[in-house]
Amino acid sequence: MFGLGTLVNTISVVVGGIIGLLFKNGLKNRYQETIMQGIGLAVLFVGISGAMTGMLKISKSIIESTGSLILVLSLCFGALIGEFINIEKRIEQFGFYLKSKVKSNDSKFIEGFVSTSLVICVGAMAIVGSFQDGLLHDPSVLISKAVMDFVIVMVFASTLGVGTIFSAIPIFVYQGLLTVCASFLAPYFTTTMISNISFVGSVLIFAVGTNLCFHTKIKVGNLLPAVFMPLLLALFM
Repeated sequence: MFGLGTLVNTISVVVGGIIGLLFKNGLKNRYQETIMQGIGLAVLFVGISGAMTGMLKISKSIIESTGSLILVLSLCFGALIGEFINIEKRIEQFGFYLKSKVKSNDSKFIEGFVSTSLVICVGAMAIVGSFQDGLLHDPSVLISKAVMDFVIVMVFASTLGVGTIFSAIPIFVYQGLLTVCASFLAPYFTTTMISNISFVGSVLIFAVGTNLCFHTKIKVGNLLPAVFMPLLLALFM
C-alpha cells in the first residue's frame, strides 16, 4: 500500500499522545520537570551519536573527522532559507491556530506542538524512510520510526500536554510529501548523500535537546532546510 509507512507513523503519534495524557493527570509538576530534563538529555545524546557516526571515520586505527565543510555550508545556507521563510514562526502560528480551534487552555500547547513536531520530523529516518516507502513500497523504516515516535510522543504528552498530539499533522504532511516525491528524487540518492543528511539532521536533533535541557532558543525550525542542503551541495562538490 502506497504511503502505508506515513499512515502508521501518524497513527502511532496520536495513540502515543493520548496514552501520555492519561499519565499527565497523575504527575506532579516536579516529576514533569525532571522527566522533561531526562528527555532533553536523551535527545541530546541521540543527536550526538548520530552526528559522530557521520563525521568520525576510523582509518588505519586513526580516528579522522570528515564532513565539517558540508555541515557548516548546510547550516549556513539552511539558516538563510529558513530565516527567509521564517519556518519557526509559521509552525508556531499554526500551533496558535490549532489551539484556538480546539479551544485549549493548556499553557504548554504551543511548546508541546512545536517541540514534538521538530523532534519527530528532524532526522534521516523520516527522509530516507519516506523515499523507501514511495519508491519501493517498503514501509519498514517508517514503521520502525513509528515505534520510536510512539514512545517519544507518549513521554512528551505526559509533560507538555495535548499540543503534542497535533504533531501528527506536520508528520503526515511532511512524510507524505516526501513519499510522493520519492519517484522523482530517490534515483539521485547515494550512500554518501544519505550519510550527510543523517549527520546534519542529528546536529539539529542535538539543538532540540539543548532547547529542552537548558531552555535556550535555538531556532531549529528555521534550520530545517539544512537537512536537504547535502543534496544540493552534492551537485557542486
